[in-house]
Amino acid sequence: MSANTQSTTVGELPTPTSTDSRVATALTRLVWLLFAGSLGALAVRLANGSGWEFADLVAVDGLTVVMWVAVTFFSGIVHSYSKRYMAGSETIAQFFARVFAFTLVVMVLVAADNVVLFGLAWLAMGLLMAGLIGHVEGWTQAQAAATVARRYFLASSAMLAVALATLSVSTGTTTVSGIAANVATLPTTTILVAAGALVLAAMLQSALVPFHTWLLSSMTAPTPASALMHAGFVNAGGLLLVRFAPVVTVESGVMLGIAVVGAASAVLGKLLKTVQTDVKGILGCSTVGQMGFMIMQAGLGFFGAAITHLILHGCYKAYQFLASGGQVDHEHPEPTASAGSTGFVGIVTIVLTALASGGLFAVLTGKGLALDSGLLLVGIVVLTVLHAARGVVSQAQLPTTVRYAAVPLVALPAIAVYAAVYTAIEGLVAGLPAVGYTAELTPIHGLLGVAFLAAYLAVESGLYTRSTRLYVALLNASTAPTDTLLTTTEDYNEY
Repeated sequence: MSANTQSTTVGELPTPTSTDSRVATALTRLVWLLFAGSLGALAVRLANGSGWEFADLVAVDGLTVVMWVAVTFFSGIVHSYSKRYMAGSETIAQFFARVFAFTLVVMVLVAADNVVLFGLAWLAMGLLMAGLIGHVEGWTQAQAAATVARRYFLASSAMLAVALATLSVSTGTTTVSGIAANVATLPTTTILVAAGALVLAAMLQSALVPFHTWLLSSMTAPTPASALMHAGFVNAGGLLLVRFAPVVTVESGVMLGIAVVGAASAVLGKLLKTVQTDVKGILGCSTVGQMGFMIMQAGLGFFGAAITHLILHGCYKAYQFLASGGQVDHEHPEPTASAGSTGFVGIVTIVLTALASGGLFAVLTGKGLALDSGLLLVGIVVLTVLHAARGVVSQAQLPTTVRYAAVPLVALPAIAVYAAVYTAIEGLVAGLPAVGYTAELTPIHGLLGVAFLAAYLAVESGLYTRSTRLYVALLNASTAPTDTLLTTTEDYNEY
């Protein structure tokens, strides 16, 4: 690394046996104990059907225990992976301390009922993540990326502070539950100010377009930190909207706005991904799009679906980052095999499988069976299956029979599992105020659905590639600040 003070290590890095190694081992064991405790809390919640409250500071409800299980599981995986990844590093103890502290702060955040505690946990979460992004102190690009991220996180915390202060003063209460109980009595202007601030805080934290720059510049973070970031941290925007659902659902225009910004980020994230050439960059743009899907689901009133998406995306993206090194081929590049022709039978198979998957999801969850926003949720499922099925059918190296048979045999059971997880999580969060809200279908929702479908088809068909101007615009939009970029091998190679 340029300006790096670390000693050069040649050969395999040794497993530390010093005090730093004992810190890593102890914190790894402790976080797995927290996971076991979270499973116990979930079991108690399922058995009793009630939560716990402590002195107006914390409230352990269905959302809390679900997030505790998810957060501690992801953190446990990251801790275990990092013991080898950080082996030989002089800063292994500091890294593990930051990751473990981040885990504790998120656990406090999802349980916080006091607005001051909630705001402080949100702020601490951002500062700790910025520290992980800039973990390598001798790396100027890492420090620059940490500075960029810190600015965004402070802006998000400022927006949240505006919302919490407005709601607390207006309702005369200092608890999130108290705000939920009294928000309906507030003037429309007050609600719009608070809801707008909450949405901006969520967009900043979840790296939605146009606030995605901090995420694309965060690739200097150690890979385990990136996994934790993409699996947990960016999902905080969805958690915020679910926790303050009574505020954002009061005005239908706010919910429609949330759905629109989510859909826009979902489409743009997919477009930005197409111009990336490095593994982490592709995963980062994918996260931008996936967070757009999550926020869009919240905007449609399906808060249970947003939490389900949050957890499942976390599992997928954590795996993708931790396995990213295996996607680099240490060989001379060869021409990529072209995708096979889909053909008429393939098109029919893809379309029928997607429609059947949407119908199965609707039957199993009860969504999309009426003229409401559930139709859009089912539409998302159909488009997702279309995309996945097309990827399988176009694999020319596979026998034709296998390609066509695999699509329905894999897609339908997968949708059934997804519907089961969604139903279970929806049941756990059913007691939260306003999470049962369903947006009424309006002409604007119809236009949103048509625009989303058109953009999706343009991307899938490659129609967008015909515009050089669009390519340049996407490339510029997905370029991180100059001082965070790695431009020469010496910037990141210590050997």
